[in-house]
Amino acid sequence: MTTPFTIMTVCTGNICRSPMAQVVLDSYFHDAGLSEVVSVDSTGVSDEEWSHPIDPRAQRVLKERGYTVPKHFARQITAAEAANTDLLLPMTAAHKRSLMRIVPPSHAGAVHLYRSFNPGIKVPTSQYDDAIDLVDPWYGGPEDFEVAIDQIEETAPYIVDYVREKIGERQR
Repeated sequence: MTTPFTIMTVCTGNICRSPMAQVVLDSYFHDAGLSEVVSVDSTGVSDEEWSHPIDPRAQRVLKERGYTVPKHFARQITAAEAANTDLLLPMTAAHKRSLMRIVPPSHAGAVHLYRSFNPGIKVPTSQYDDAIDLVDPWYGGPEDFEVAIDQIEETAPYIVDYVREKIGERQR
């Protein structure tokens, strides 16, 4: 059996955006027939929400879109996890900067802003450019969670395509 291609979605506290992205990506990889060779997880750059479940507003929007909401306990990413994950998907430029402080320089190419895979969005030329940040719904209302999941779903197929290509390269 081959080692799964590992993906980590990363936000601040690991209760809204990153678990939403994890659930959506899991579903998209399943639909693409890749769930046996791809493992998706989520973490935060902070430990402020340690052990908390997915935010109820995020759970609601996921359920409304037909996703199964798993048991989830928020946790902070470790340097070892970051160094051993094939694809790190921070939700914002600030999350990317946090990851870049713990990822070995040789592994920096594994870190990509989540929305950078969307060909309809101009990719920033600097890791400090927040132009393609995934919206932070935490301080907003239900509509902000709708925007967040729209952004997640809009980009997910392109991430699936990228990972499918990377898995193909591994097999060559």
